Amino acid sequence: MMKKYLPPLNWLRAFESAARHLSFTLAAQELNLTQAAISQQIKGLESKLGAVLFKRRPKGLELSEAGQAYLPAVHEAVERLAAATDEIFGQGHKKVLTVRVNLVFFIHWLAIRLPEFRKLHPGVNLHITSNIWVSEVDVEADLEIRHGHGQWPGLKAERLTWDLLVPVCAPSLATEQKPLNTPKDLAHHELLHVLGYEEGWGYWLKKAGSEHVDSSQGLQFDTLISALKVAELGQGVALARSSLVEQKLAEGTLVAPFKQRFTTQEAFYLVYSPHSTANPQAAAFIAWLIAEAEAAKRSN
Repeated sequence: MMKKYLPPLNWLRAFESAARHLSFTLAAQELNLTQAAISQQIKGLESKLGAVLFKRRPKGLELSEAGQAYLPAVHEAVERLAAATDEIFGQGHKKVLTVRVNLVFFIHWLAIRLPEFRKLHPGVNLHITSNIWVSEVDVEADLEIRHGHGQWPGLKAERLTWDLLVPVCAPSLATEQKPLNTPKDLAHHELLHVLGYEEGWGYWLKKAGSEHVDSSQGLQFDTLISALKVAELGQGVALARSSLVEQKLAEGTLVAPFKQRFTTQEAFYLVYSPHSTANPQAAAFIAWLIAEAEAAKRSN
C-alpha cells in the first residue's frame, strides 16, 4: 500500500489562516508567529506541492486557482481536528466521568435514576459505556458496575442490590390449557435461561420443590435483557432479579405468577480502584449511587 503524502501540519495551518485572512500579518497574529515565519512556511508548502498558492499583489494577497481549490479541504481538516482536540482534551475534559455499566442494570435500574444525578451534579459530564460479562475492570473507566459476589482483588466493591429470584412472564402467557398456578406448571412452558448467572432455573426449581421440572429445556441468552424481552413478548418465563423488574411489574408488561421468591447471593456492585475517590466527580457519583441503592433497599 502506497504511503499517502501529507505536508507538515504547521505549514497547512499557516496556509489555512493566511488564506482565510488573505494576510500573512493577521495569520501570524492568530498563530502567535512572526510574519516572516508564516511566509517561510507558505514557501515551504508551495515548494513541496510544486504549485503557487498565493498571488502577491500590490494591494495584498490573492489565492491562486490551486490555492482556491486546496483551501476547502484544508479548512475542513483543520476545523475537524480542532473540534476533536477541544472535545477530548479541552478545558472540560477533566469533568468527564467514565462509568462502565452492566447493560441490563443500566437499562432497568440506573437509567431511571440518572436524571436525579444530573440535577444534583450538572457540571459532571457522564460517559456511559456498557459491558455484559467481564473478567477484568476496564482500565479506561473511572468506575464500573458489574455482577458477581463482590470480591475482586485490589478493588473496592459497594453492593447495590439485594435481589430475589422471581419468575416473570407476559400476562397473556398463562392459558386454560397451560396454566401457571404452581411451579410444576413450568414443565409446560419455555424456560428462558441467562448464561453466566450461578443461580439459575435449576437452583430456583430445587428451592421451590419442583426438581421434576426439566431445568435444561428452553432458550438460552447471554444477557437478561434478551430474556426479559422474550418473556415480555409472551414466548416463555424468565428468571429475573427483583431489582430489575420492579418497573415492568408495576406497569403490568410483566407479571410474577408465583409467590415463591428466593434470595440470591449474587448482586450488582459498584467496583473501583481505591484511588478513584481522589477524583471529586467520581466521589460524588459513588456517594450518590450508594445512597440510591440504600433507598431502593429500604423501599423493598
